[in-house]
Amino acid sequence: MKGLYCKLSEAGEVKFIIQDTSLPTAIGNHQVKVQVKSCALSHVDIKLREDLKLQSEHVPVGREIAGVVLQVGPKVTFFQPDDEVVGILPLDAEVSGLCDVVLIDEYNLVQKPEKVGWFEAAGAIKDGLKAYTALHTLARIAVGQTLLVLDGASPFGLLAIQLAHYHGVKVLATAVSPEDQKFLEQLRPSLARVIGVWDLKVDLVDLCLEETGGLGVDIVIDAGVRLHEEDTEEVRNHLPHKHDIISLLGVGGHWVTTEDNLQLDPPDSCSLFLKAASVSFLNEEVWEASRARQGRYIHIMKDVVEKLSTGTFRPLVENPVPLYEATVSMEMVQRRQLRKRVVVKL
Repeated sequence: MKGLYCKLSEAGEVKFIIQDTSLPTAIGNHQVKVQVKSCALSHVDIKLREDLKLQSEHVPVGREIAGVVLQVGPKVTFFQPDDEVVGILPLDAEVSGLCDVVLIDEYNLVQKPEKVGWFEAAGAIKDGLKAYTALHTLARIAVGQTLLVLDGASPFGLLAIQLAHYHGVKVLATAVSPEDQKFLEQLRPSLARVIGVWDLKVDLVDLCLEETGGLGVDIVIDAGVRLHEEDTEEVRNHLPHKHDIISLLGVGGHWVTTEDNLQLDPPDSCSLFLKAASVSFLNEEVWEASRARQGRYIHIMKDVVEKLSTGTFRPLVENPVPLYEATVSMEMVQRRQLRKRVVVKL
């Protein structure tokens, strides 16, 4: 069978290729054999894999999957053949999620509710996990707080907004284009404010302070930040400077960042100290790093699919693509020309 893999050239260029692969003939004690019905294509974090010493010649692509159980290992207790499941292949998986059949540990899967389609399940499972990690695990979200989500129209940003609204939180969000701003302004429940950072005349800090009566926001979830003033105009248009984030935080505020190389100078640390504010690093892959977290990991994924079933989560994923378009779609996702694609197998 064939799968989609990422290959890093000597020049550092990322290429995606279709390659033949095969599964082991024996199934592990806690493994589940799943026939894949849909697979989401998300940006491949090459640097993270290198940091974790997981780099290989061909990196499997497509880790968010939904499908039907074909066979279970002798010690599997959660599933049985013909169950419909959704889950995330681990970072060290050797097989692509676009293969017809995959082997995956039972602790990386949950039951898919009948009301949830294959497309929505694969498209939302990882972004839902990331939203829970940001808001519950890191920020300890509570009713009545004020949240700022940067790039609110992204697949992750949208689920973070919906999860915050579910918990009675006042939400502000930024839009990186006029189209995103229009989309966010039409959301229901409505946002407290949509800030179009694509407009150079807009001052993010002033608008956040105005919306909160000068108090600042309780939680910020960024989509990357500028570390230097001399960044390119394109970066300046979309990403706030780290000083802006610190300035708009309220007393006791919490900054959840996706910036893995964030550098805080002594004046930055002093400003955070004076506000008793804190910084957390958002890395949803951390759930696989400790066996002690497996129970909570499964609980979160169950809650994500339950919220999909009830309509609390309404993911934004562009129309499904056929398998033969997977390579081109993945190249566009990797170049960030598309945010996410889902391949649905008929």
